[in-house]
Amino acid sequence: MLFGKKITDILAKSEPKPGTPEDLQKLMKDYYSSSRSVIELEELKLPDSCFLKANDLTHSLSSYLKEICPKWVKLRKNHTEKKSVLMLIICSSAIRALELIRSMTAFRGDSKVMKLFAKHIKVQEQVKLLEKRAVHLGVGTPGRIKELVKQGMKRASDSLQSWELAVPPCGLNLNPLKFLVFDWNWRDQKLRRMMDIPEIKKEVFELLEMGVLSLCKSESLKLGLF
Repeated sequence: MLFGKKITDILAKSEPKPGTPEDLQKLMKDYYSSSRSVIELEELKLPDSCFLKANDLTHSLSSYLKEICPKWVKLRKNHTEKKSVLMLIICSSAIRALELIRSMTAFRGDSKVMKLFAKHIKVQEQVKLLEKRAVHLGVGTPGRIKELVKQGMKRASDSLQSWELAVPPCGLNLNPLKFLVFDWNWRDQKLRRMMDIPEIKKEVFELLEMGVLSLCKSESLKLGLF
C-alpha cells in the first residue's frame, strides 16, 4: 500500500503536461503496431492538418471550445440534419460527461445537447431522440457513441441486403460531424487520463476506424484535445 501511495504522490506532485497531437499519433501506432502491417499503420496515421490547437491547461471547456470554434453560433443555426451532431466530446465516464455538459454553458448557449453514454439510458431511447430533432452537441463515452454509429451502419446494410431501397440509417451518422474533442488531460481519482484506461483506449480507436479517420483525411472533421 505504501508503495502504491508513493506512486500516487509522485504523480500528484509532478507537473502535468498538456496532451499533444503527437501523443495521440504515438498511442495509435503503439496500439496497432503488433497487429497491422507497415502500410496499414501508415493508413491509420491522422493528417497533421486535422488537429486543432490543443488545450494548454489554462482553458475552461467553454473558453477552449470558443477558441477552436469561433463561428459556432452560425454553424449551429445552419445545422438541421437529424441523426447527427456537429460536435462530439468524448470522455471516460457518464459522471464526467455530466460535468462537462454543466461546464460548457457559456459556449453552448441554446444549442441542443445530448448525453451519449450508457448509464440509465438505453440505446434505442437515444436513437429515437436523434431521429426526433437536430442535435448540435453530443457528449459521452466512446463505447456508447460507437454503438450508436454501428446502429446506423447495420440498418443501412440490412436494407441493401434485402434488395429494398436503402432506408435512412437510424443511429448516429458521422458525416455532418465537424469537431471531435477528446477530454484528454482530465484525470480521475486514480489519476488516470481517459487514454490510460485500456477499455476506453480500445473503444476510441475502434470508433476512429468507423469513419472518423476517413473524415479527418477528407478534411471535413477536426480533432481537439482538451
